[in-house]
Amino acid sequence: MKAIWIGLCLLVTATWAAAHEVRPAIGDLQVVEGQVQLTITLNGEALGADVSLEGIDNTDALDASEDVDQLRALEPEALRAELEPKLPGFANRLEMTASGTPVPLIATVTSVDEVGNTDLPRDTVIELSGPLPDGSDTISLTWPAAYGALVLRQQGVEEPYTGYLEGGQNTGDIQLGGGDEASGWMTFATYIPVGFDHILPKGLDHILFVLGLFFLSTRMTPLLWQVSAFTLAHTITLAMAVLGIVSVSGSIVEPLIALSIVYVAVENIVSDKLHRWRPVIIFGFGLLHGLGFASVLGEFGLPDGQVIPALIGFNIGVELGQLTVIALAFILVWYAIRVDRGEADVAPAQGLYGVLTVVFVGLGFAMNTSGFQEMMGGSAMVFFWPLAAVSLLCAVSATLVEQLDAYRRYVAVPASAAIALVGAYWFVERVFL
Repeated sequence: MKAIWIGLCLLVTATWAAAHEVRPAIGDLQVVEGQVQLTITLNGEALGADVSLEGIDNTDALDASEDVDQLRALEPEALRAELEPKLPGFANRLEMTASGTPVPLIATVTSVDEVGNTDLPRDTVIELSGPLPDGSDTISLTWPAAYGALVLRQQGVEEPYTGYLEGGQNTGDIQLGGGDEASGWMTFATYIPVGFDHILPKGLDHILFVLGLFFLSTRMTPLLWQVSAFTLAHTITLAMAVLGIVSVSGSIVEPLIALSIVYVAVENIVSDKLHRWRPVIIFGFGLLHGLGFASVLGEFGLPDGQVIPALIGFNIGVELGQLTVIALAFILVWYAIRVDRGEADVAPAQGLYGVLTVVFVGLGFAMNTSGFQEMMGGSAMVFFWPLAAVSLLCAVSATLVEQLDAYRRYVAVPASAAIALVGAYWFVERVFL
C-alpha cells in the first residue's frame, strides 16, 4: 500500500510541477505631436519563436516549448537580433484605426530584460508608432489572438481608457481626448473574473495552499477558521500593496509562498487537529499570498480613479475561486468521507471511485489536445490526472474502511504528501534554479 500512494505522490508531483508562466502583455497608448505611440511590454520569446499564446498561460503547453526555452536563455542583444526580423509582421497584425482610417505602424525593440530565472517570464518592450490621420478623434485596436491577452492603458488624458482584451478582441472606439474611463461598477465587474482566473486555472500555488487547508480535517469548523484567517490576511496585504503602503520583492515572496504550501501539507500529515497556532500561522501565510495577488494587479495596472472598485472586484474573484476549489474537492471526496463515518455502503463507493479514476485518466488522454491547451492554458493531464489520483485514493479508503481513520490514512495524508512535494520542489526551483 505504501508503494501505491508513494507512486501517486510522484505522479501528482510530476503533473503539477509546471513552470514557464505566461503573463498578459501590457500596452500604453498615447498621441504625441501627431503620432500614435503604443508601447507594449510582452513575452518576446514567444514572438521570436512564432508561437501562438491564445489561451496559454504556461509555455510548457506549447509544441515549440523548447524553442521558447532556448530564447529565454539568450542574452538581451541576442534576443533583440532574433526579434528584429519579426517586427514588421508583428506591426502588420495589429489592426489600428483612427476614426475608421487604418494607421500604419512601425515597430522597434526598445529594451530586453537581462537573463534571470529562465522559468519565469522576462519583459521585452516594443514601441510602435504611426501617423495620426488629420481630423481623427477616436482610435481603436484589435489585438491578435496569437499574442494572448493584453491590458491596454491610455496615457496623457483625463479619465483614460483601460481595458483587458482577450486575444482577437477589439477595444471599440477610444476617445483621443479621454472620457472613456469605466464606471466604478463596470470596473468592479471587470476585475471579478480577473481575480477568479488567477485562482482557476492559473493560481496553482494558491490552489495547493487552499487544498492544504481542506485536507486537515473532515469537519467544517477547522476549515472555516483557516479560510477566514487566510482571507482576512491576504485582503489586508493585497490592499496595502496596491495602495503603495508596502512592497516586497517577488524573489522573496514566491519562495515563502512555496514554503507555506509545504508547512500546511506537512502539518496535515502529523496531525488532524486544528491547533491554536495554526490559524495564526495561516494568517501570516495569508499576508504573503496577498503580496502574490498584488503582483498580478501590478502587472495589469489599476485604472486611475477606480482603484477601490478594481481592488474589491479582484478580491471577490479570488474568494470565489478559492470557494470553488474547496467545493470541487468536497464533492470529489464526499462519498468517501460518508463511508468512513459509516453513513454509506462500501460497494457503491468502490464502483463510483473506480469509474471516476478511469474517466479522469481517459479524459487526461482524450482531451490533451491543442484546443484544450489553448482554452485552459495547460495540458489536460494537469487538470484530470490529479483528480484520478484522488479518486483512486478514495477507492482505497472505502475498501479499507474497517481500518481506523481510513479516509485520513489513505486520502488526506497521501494527498497532503503530494502537495508538500510540489511545494518543496517550487521552493528549490524559486531559490536555486
